[in-house]
Formats: sequence, C-alpha cells, structure tokens
Amino acid sequence: MEVQTQVYQRVTVVTVTGRVDSASAGDLETALKRLVEAGHAHFVLDLAGVEFLSSSGLRVLVTTLKAVRKSGGDLRLAQLSQRASDAIELAGLDVLFKTYADREAAVASF
Repeated sequence: MEVQTQVYQRVTVVTVTGRVDSASAGDLETALKRLVEAGHAHFVLDLAGVEFLSSSGLRVLVTTLKAVRKSGGDLRLAQLSQRASDAIELAGLDVLFKTYADREAAVASF
C-alpha cells in the first residue's frame, strides 16, 4: 500500500493505492492520525487505486471520520475503485461517507 498526501489551502487530499488490509491498515491509520494531530480537519481520500479494502481498512476510515468531525472537519471519499466501493457498501458504511466521482468535486465540496 502507498499513501501520498497533498495539502491545499482548505483541504488535505490523501491518495491511497494498493491493498488496505490487516498488514497495511496500521500504516494508513498512522499517516492519517499524524495529519489530524497536525491540525488538518478537512480530508478527501482518493481511493481510485485501492485493490482491496478489508475490515481493518474500513475501521481506519470510520475512526478517522470520527476524529476529524470532533475537530469540526469532515472526510469525503473520491474516485472509489469498484472493490473499495463494494466493501464500503457491503459493510453498510455508505451512509456515513459523502462520496464523489472525482477528486475535484470532492475538494470543491468544502
């Protein structure tokens, strides 16, 4: 799994590629937690390159969503790969997250 971060004026875009499973979810959680602790509150997660999203990965998404909402922010999902979309929908988490077809629309929503 690879995580790339781009910080813009109002929003932080985190691009995740590869497999988000029990072996890599901790790395994603650490990266997101550091950003939250650094004061970033508005996030767009670009999941276009996610090949697999396990329950561990889903937990990281929910935990991060709760953390940013506590600080008055939000987390939005963009460009979900079919596998990421299926995992989120199957877990019933699609009602928690605002999703966008492309990164630009997600960033503009802030």
